[in-house]
Amino acid sequence: MKPETTGETGERSRTAPLDFLRLLHGHRRWVALAVLLTLGASALSLAQPLLVKQVIESTSSGSAIGPALVLLVVLFLAQALVQGLAQFVLARTGEGIVLGIRLGLIKHVLRLPMAVYDRHRIGDLISRTSTDSTTLRLLVAEGFTEAITGAIGLIGIVVLMIWLDWLMFLVVLGMVAIATVIVVSVLHGIEVASLLTQRATGAMTADLERALGAIRTVRASRAEQRETDRIAGGARSAYVGSVRMAKLDAVVAPAIQLAVKGSFIVVLLIGGMRVADRQGSIADLAAFLLYMIYLVEPIGMLFQSLSTMEQGVGAYRRVTEVLELPTEQDAVSAAGAPARGPADGDGGPRAPALEFRDVWFGYDPRRPVLRGVTFEAPEHSHVALIGSSGVGKSTVFALIERFYDPDRGHILFGGADIQEIGRAAHRARVGLVEQHAPVLYGTLRENLTYAVPDAGPQELDRVVELAHLTDLIARLPEGLETDAGEHGMALSGGERQRIAIARALLARPRLLLLDEPTAHLDAVSEAALRRSMRETARECTLLVIAHRMSTIRAADLIVVLDAGRVVATGSHGELLDSSEHYRSLIRAQQTGDLRVPRTAGLKGGAG
Repeated sequence: MKPETTGETGERSRTAPLDFLRLLHGHRRWVALAVLLTLGASALSLAQPLLVKQVIESTSSGSAIGPALVLLVVLFLAQALVQGLAQFVLARTGEGIVLGIRLGLIKHVLRLPMAVYDRHRIGDLISRTSTDSTTLRLLVAEGFTEAITGAIGLIGIVVLMIWLDWLMFLVVLGMVAIATVIVVSVLHGIEVASLLTQRATGAMTADLERALGAIRTVRASRAEQRETDRIAGGARSAYVGSVRMAKLDAVVAPAIQLAVKGSFIVVLLIGGMRVADRQGSIADLAAFLLYMIYLVEPIGMLFQSLSTMEQGVGAYRRVTEVLELPTEQDAVSAAGAPARGPADGDGGPRAPALEFRDVWFGYDPRRPVLRGVTFEAPEHSHVALIGSSGVGKSTVFALIERFYDPDRGHILFGGADIQEIGRAAHRARVGLVEQHAPVLYGTLRENLTYAVPDAGPQELDRVVELAHLTDLIARLPEGLETDAGEHGMALSGGERQRIAIARALLARPRLLLLDEPTAHLDAVSEAALRRSMRETARECTLLVIAHRMSTIRAADLIVVLDAGRVVATGSHGELLDSSEHYRSLIRAQQTGDLRVPRTAGLKGGAG
């Protein structure tokens, strides 16, 4: 689904009719059924004026009118039943299409590359998935329904009106043409106003998500009014767009009335004069006028559907913009057996658990964050990655998890290049504990088993003990079934950190990435964590971003980064003897002075 678009200012852009047809994929049988039912309802409706004509002619000739009247009542009831069923089928189909779009959006948004999340506001993506997909109901469930129903009814009425009196039909056609010109002239404005409204709504949602995500900081900074004003700006922009859209939409109804009521009066005058001059019959005029009354509904549906569909086009374009974003190609591939490196088998030296070979990477390729990074992490070792802020430590973790791929160089896992392994299969062997240790809304059990939903009680007990969560769970009234709260706010920072560690350990990773795991721990918990890290190193390799001296000294190997390069590797004692930069980092850590000199020229680094 690829709409033809223009710039951000809302210049003229059109959505190809084929794009609407693609929305019907998987629903065409139901649409066909609805069309058949609508045809049936239209046929029953169109037969009624002919019966009225017959009743009038029978009355004039003195014939019996009872059977015709009974048949007329039957037609009325049958039309109401069939038309109601057709409307339900069309509405149900429209809702099914909207559901399919929503499910597709949810699946797509959760599988976008990390670079896309870097460029787009999360709140806006949420808005496109929720608000814009809801607005598509206008396009599908209402606009499409009214267009089909109105078109079928209009065709039948036009055919019969031409059959009854083609000259009078030309009068009606002229009046309708005037209304059509008026309606078409405002459709472009409706589409532009709709698109601007959807964008403003997306910006408002993004700003609200931004404020609520940092609500404690907002309150502590006394910034409630500033955030309110910021969010209100988006709300006012959406209001202006909606009012503009309503103003333009208000032109549609008077145009329809002008076409139908005006032509009705003209036909009545002309037809009455023709009957008076004996150039036509009262029965024909009555039938023609009845068809004109029936004409109000399909014309109104068609004009209104055009307006409604233009309103939905803005949402449709925003939704398709997301669906056209590329996804991680193998992000959902089955996590099959991990590829084995050349030295993973029996005999010969084992390949390092992790190896960086001359890795270059930049979020903007013109400004590299990592510049030829090379180091090894032996199997079952504890490796500390250190350096001042912004030198690329977190970027190293992001590359290991394959959130991004290197611009140059190779990353090997057990001797195999990770780019030759499916992302899902690779990530199944790597555990990640982020510095902020996100805890999801739900129970502690749901958080612990997030990566391994079918984990058994023994496995849970193992990681709970390793992460020293036994006392916490024992004192909670509902134990593992305790609700962690929104973003885990029912827990302390240290408790969230240990839950994140236990969650990662449950999957039994071959490599565990810890981003400053002791950041939120007190001295007692930190000592306990160091013990569990030593025990964990027997099961997997640990790579830790470290700032605290205790964490650094506990490592078997220390990799020192500066300005995106590895400037030294070795144990704590070796680096104290051989690296002046390492000694400066240690002095800064001990004195609390974080202003460690860094290589000049690195801008916009991460990590």
